[in-house]
Amino acid sequence: FRRIGIGVHISGGTPPELPGHLDHGRPVTEPALSVTDLDHRMRGFIIEQYHQRPHRETGESPHRRWLADGWLPQLPENIDTLDLLLVQVATGRIVHRDGIHFQGLRYLDPVLAAYVREPVTIRYDPRDITAIRVFHHDRYLCTAISPEHSGRTISLKDIDTARRAHRRRLRSQIHERIQLVTDYLPTPAAPPAPEPAPARRRSTLRTYRED
Repeated sequence: FRRIGIGVHISGGTPPELPGHLDHGRPVTEPALSVTDLDHRMRGFIIEQYHQRPHRETGESPHRRWLADGWLPQLPENIDTLDLLLVQVATGRIVHRDGIHFQGLRYLDPVLAAYVREPVTIRYDPRDITAIRVFHHDRYLCTAISPEHSGRTISLKDIDTARRAHRRRLRSQIHERIQLVTDYLPTPAAPPAPEPAPARRRSTLRTYRED
């Protein structure tokens, strides 16, 4: 898992504190956070610190300002709707008899049986693609799952890493077999040296310019 470090700095806040943050383009400390760690740290910072401390211009915390005067913002109906707005990535697919194919995985749901050969739009979370949401003409159909990977969390990064490792193994096997064949093949004999051309004999017959 690639380790990263990012510093968070919001106007009026504290200097960056996360390991690996940059100062003039160079890391101050060694990176030590994974993407998941960074996600948790960012969530904790925004909810527990930034939203709770007073802002220097308003004198109130963002959380208190949000709830002031009984103002109710327009919120999504549920967390799934919020995911569709902020996280989910959309792409087109065709429904096959054995489900929807995406990134080498197969997704199934009984509802899809009525839409074989139909184009659909799928939405997925790159951090976990064990399930996808399926839409037909912008209408939600179902949430299809990958039966082979149910109960697990698989990200696009995991799939890309596995594919790279598989390609490296294939290249290594090919090189080993080429070397094995080369070692067992007889060394080709050097071609015989060409025979020298016979020397041209000079004619002893004298000629004159008038001839």
